Amino acid sequence: MITDEMIQEINYLSRKQRSEGLNDEEKQRQQFLRRAYIDAMKTNLKSILDNVEIVDKDKMPPEEQHLVH
Repeated sequence: MITDEMIQEINYLSRKQRSEGLNDEEKQRQQFLRRAYIDAMKTNLKSILDNVEIVDKDKMPPEEQHLVH
């Protein structure tokens, strides 16, 4: 799970990298945080997509077709 503090640290390290650069420890921390963020986003997206149901409006009974946009 990604916390607000982790996102703030990701943003801080990104700004610092652009302005003055990062030392090796900060680069490792940045890579760790970015990987954790990406992994969390993938997990969330997979969860959303696993719950998506494709509905073919043409194959639905006419009385239910109004329920689909």
